[in-house]
Amino acid sequence: MKYLIAGLGNIGDEYRHTRHNIGFDVVDDFVARHKATFRNDRLADVAECKWKGKTFIVIKPTTYMNLSGKDVKYWLDKEKIPVENLLVILDDLALPLEVLRLRPGGSDAGHNGLKSIQESLGTNQYPRLRFGVGNNYPKGRQVEFVLSKWKNTEERIVEEKIWKCSDIIESFASIGIARTMNDSNKLTFPSVK
Repeated sequence: MKYLIAGLGNIGDEYRHTRHNIGFDVVDDFVARHKATFRNDRLADVAECKWKGKTFIVIKPTTYMNLSGKDVKYWLDKEKIPVENLLVILDDLALPLEVLRLRPGGSDAGHNGLKSIQESLGTNQYPRLRFGVGNNYPKGRQVEFVLSKWKNTEERIVEEKIWKCSDIIESFASIGIARTMNDSNKLTFPSVK
C-alpha cells in the first residue's frame, strides 16, 4: 500500500522553521524518524519511507505554497496513489497553537496551498492534517505573522505536536483516517504559558 504525504511550505532559507512552513518541519521529522533522506526531484524534494508493509512517498513541494497543487497532482499520478491515500499537512491560523485537526476533506478555508490542491485535483475530498499556529497578531499583520519564527515560549508545544504528527501519519496508514483521532478529529495539547 502506498501513501503520499505532502508537507506544505515555501522553499528558501528565509522561510525555514516559520509558522507557514510547519508542513515541511513535520515531514522532515517523519522522514528522519524512518531513517530516510530527501532528494531533489521533479517539483519537490522527495523521500521514500517504508514502515510495516507500507510505502510513504513524502514530498516538500518546491513551487511555493500557492502552486502546491501542481506538485501534489504530479506525484499522485506518477506513483499511482489514490487520493484517499494522500495526507496534506499544513499550518492553520484559525486553530489555536494547542490544536491539531485531522479531516477527510472540506473547504480550503482561505489557505492558498489547499486552494491550489483543490483546483489541481478537482475535489476538496482529500485528507488533511491542520497544525494550529494561532492568530495572535495585530490587525493587518497576518502575512508577517505566518512568516515569523516561533516564540521561545511556543517551541516546546511545537516540538510535541510535530512528534505527534509523525504518529498520526503512521496511524493514518495503519488504521485509516476515521479511527486515527477522537470523535472530533481534534487533538488538544496543554496551553502555552
